[in-house]
Amino acid sequence: MTRGGLCRLLRRDRGSYALETAVLAPALIAILLLMVAFGRVTDAEGAVDSAAHAAARAASLERDASTAQTEAQNAVTRSLDGDGITCQTSNVAIDTSGYATDVGEAATVTATISCTSHLSDIGLPGLPGAKTLTASWTSPIDTYRARQ
Repeated sequence: MTRGGLCRLLRRDRGSYALETAVLAPALIAILLLMVAFGRVTDAEGAVDSAAHAAARAASLERDASTAQTEAQNAVTRSLDGDGITCQTSNVAIDTSGYATDVGEAATVTATISCTSHLSDIGLPGLPGAKTLTASWTSPIDTYRARQ
């Protein structure tokens, strides 16, 4: 190929990089925003699971059902605040029916947490505005500890 033919070939491609950038940039931005959304949901799922674990554990250490309920609620608040998770709506259910069993019988406390986390601030069209995350954890109550 002659030098003149090479120059003509290179001039024909002029402007193609701008076109490729204009086509690919929105797709790359959308992929980046999806990664951010996925990361936030994964982080929130871990935090809700951790809060359920903390609530069940805190409740299982108490001697009576009403104190167990209070301590479990406090543990959820501390855990979610510590992880920086803000729930639009949340529901915390603590099953303390194990406190009604007799000493010497196996018993458990179960914490179930539901948290709706917002995603609307990411700004990706088609992304839902919120995601509800639910986690449940069961912790044993000491079999030979006095219960009230």
